[in-house]
Amino acid sequence: MLLIKDCKSIWNNCLQIIKENVNEQSFKTWFEPIIPISLQQNVLTIQVPSQFFYEWLEENYVHILRKAIDKELGTEGRLEYSVLVEDKNEVSRQYNSTGVNGKNGSAAFAKNQGGASSPTPVKSPFELRDLDKLKFNSQLNQQYTFDTFVEGTCNRLARSAGIAVANKPGITSFNPLLIYGGVGLGKTHLGHAIGNQIKKNNADKFVLYVSCEKFSNQYIEALKNNNIQEFYNFYLQVDVLILDDVQFLAGKEKTQEIFFQIFNHLHQSGRQIIMTSDCPPKELKGLQERLLSRFKWGLTADVQQPDFETRMAIIGKKLEGEGVAISDSVVEYLAYSIDTNIRELEGVLISLIAQASLNKKEIDLELAKQTLQNIVQDIESEVGIDYIQKFVADYFNVTVESLKAKTRKREIVVARQVAMYFAKEYTNLSLKSIGYHFGNRDHSTVIHALTSVSDLMDTDRKFNATMQELTKKLKLKSV
Repeated sequence: MLLIKDCKSIWNNCLQIIKENVNEQSFKTWFEPIIPISLQQNVLTIQVPSQFFYEWLEENYVHILRKAIDKELGTEGRLEYSVLVEDKNEVSRQYNSTGVNGKNGSAAFAKNQGGASSPTPVKSPFELRDLDKLKFNSQLNQQYTFDTFVEGTCNRLARSAGIAVANKPGITSFNPLLIYGGVGLGKTHLGHAIGNQIKKNNADKFVLYVSCEKFSNQYIEALKNNNIQEFYNFYLQVDVLILDDVQFLAGKEKTQEIFFQIFNHLHQSGRQIIMTSDCPPKELKGLQERLLSRFKWGLTADVQQPDFETRMAIIGKKLEGEGVAISDSVVEYLAYSIDTNIRELEGVLISLIAQASLNKKEIDLELAKQTLQNIVQDIESEVGIDYIQKFVADYFNVTVESLKAKTRKREIVVARQVAMYFAKEYTNLSLKSIGYHFGNRDHSTVIHALTSVSDLMDTDRKFNATMQELTKKLKLKSV
């Protein structure tokens, strides 16, 4: 009787722990029907009503059961399932696990009929949970953290949601968290930052970053080697899954199918899912509708092109990390000249620092211009803002300096407006950036210049002919 009492007592304590980690309906459905059978040394045996019941526990609640067993029986504790199968042969099936502290354990399947027993290997409830022993690599870039991620109006929602997820993975309503935006705007950085913060706060959690391409390749290899179950099992043990560039699942029906199953399992188990994409779910093409509907369960947050102030902050953060100091005028020039994406901006900074170091030069405005000219091409040609200014100035027989000056002489004003027009036409610079390159003028001045040139082209034939001539020469230069 003492053995039975201890068995029930241990299991009741386990139930209290389980109850704190699952909702009421799940507890009533999957844990109340379980009957504790015996406790021998550190092995607790529980009886479940069916094999389906056992498989559901194994797939959805292993981590909770492991937590309860560890607390009640210690890290050497083991769990044994007794699965009753009612069929015409009255066969009872028993699953024994020797999993310890979430470690890989060997399991045995005993088919008892008339006293005969023939052990056959089966999957342990705690199989593949030995994260320390196997030393799974989370594939996280340690350099990508929230500290190195510069917040701006362009990414504030995504960053705030990322911090909330990092502090309470799987608990917030932001599950899944889908971060979308163009190339080089910080989606991947933010995904790694979330993962690194979770690992910092919860060292025992299995956080995995994987690109969609790698996920697809792993699945293909699993198909080739008949290891689909191992592939599936591996991803079922992940606590936090970060899938980068989910748009590359498009058109891959079988890969979508396996990801759909993994997604469902992780989400139902309270695990955190983080994804990045180049567009919002409604614009993703070639993905199953049921998969897209799940992407919308949590929060979708976008990252946009950084504004001028954010670009200034990014440059400052990067230079601070490199221990390099440059003048504000150079920082402003770089921030105004590169307004496409963060990746391109960082690439220019690395090249600029390298140029200064190799040539033993100070980083001044001239070196910044030279470096920028060698790297950044606003179109597939040599036609950039500096070339346009010189080209237009030469044609109108004025100086580049006069285009940037405050003079209001008519010939200078017309040349300046024409140069602004071509800068808008042939570069990717914003109106604010164009204004900066013409004496730090306001973007409204650029808008006025564009309107004036367009009006003159419609009303003045001579001026229109001049613009056609200049356009042809610029097009020839861009070829």
